[in-house]
Amino acid sequence: MNVRRAVIALALLLAGSAGAQSLSLTFDDGLNPDKEPQARAWNSQLLEHLRRADIKAMVFPALARTGDGAGRALIADWAAAGHAVGNHTSRHRSLGSQKVALEAFIEDVQEADAAFSALPTWQRRLRFPFLKEGDTVDKRDGMRAWMYDHGYESAPVSIDTSDWYYNDVFLTLSKAGGQDAKLEVLRAQYIRHLLDRAAYYDKLALQVTGKRPMHVMLLHVNAINATWLPQVVEAFKGQGWAIISPRKAFTDPLYTTTPDTLPAGESIVWALAKATGVTGLRYPAEDGDYEAPALRALGLPTD
Repeated sequence: MNVRRAVIALALLLAGSAGAQSLSLTFDDGLNPDKEPQARAWNSQLLEHLRRADIKAMVFPALARTGDGAGRALIADWAAAGHAVGNHTSRHRSLGSQKVALEAFIEDVQEADAAFSALPTWQRRLRFPFLKEGDTVDKRDGMRAWMYDHGYESAPVSIDTSDWYYNDVFLTLSKAGGQDAKLEVLRAQYIRHLLDRAAYYDKLALQVTGKRPMHVMLLHVNAINATWLPQVVEAFKGQGWAIISPRKAFTDPLYTTTPDTLPAGESIVWALAKATGVTGLRYPAEDGDYEAPALRALGLPTD
């Protein structure tokens, strides 16, 4: 079955009303207390926000971000709180890079598996670093075959964001001190960004599949989310979004599709749109360069 027919079949499988808007929260990378003094505080704040909101999330740690000691213990705190833990590799290298061979990338996956698989909420789901799934057919399909043979499922996102970029701006303002007014402007713009990206990918999913999926949003374990997650959740609920668990969201058939695109990756919705000939898609789908003009217009630092 070619990709276009596969997408049509998916649309038929999902046929019916457009459905309600729902999304789950997933957090990439993790933090290393040996390098960031506030790592423990930010990690604890995020977990407390999720607890108070009665939200179950999923974290995808990379050893390059957590380190081997105290940072791994912070990921164990996520598991102890009942949040699922997946694989984001050891070195956080892009499979879309010509410098990263398939065999080396598989080693990265295996190293992270060995580090985190003993956690009680561990799931064999791989979140590709940078959402890049291969720059050649051999790497893309070779990784898909390895995952199938080793019982791994992919952990794509449907809603991609640039929260990492906003986090950089947040840290710049926070470290400068006396920037409360600008931080309030940034908070409003950050929430606007997340709502805008959710609306964009929701509309694109409707265009491609005829239905709203149970969305998976990409966020990171970082300072901005540790500070403003309650306001983010409130904003989404205020616009009618239901917050569900990633475990539930990943049961959506959308996340089992394998779009025929090169370079492979990005949001799974973006990739399906690309595979079926939707025009006007930017690449990469999300990047700080797209956000900088709006922030500069608001008088916020972008360098």
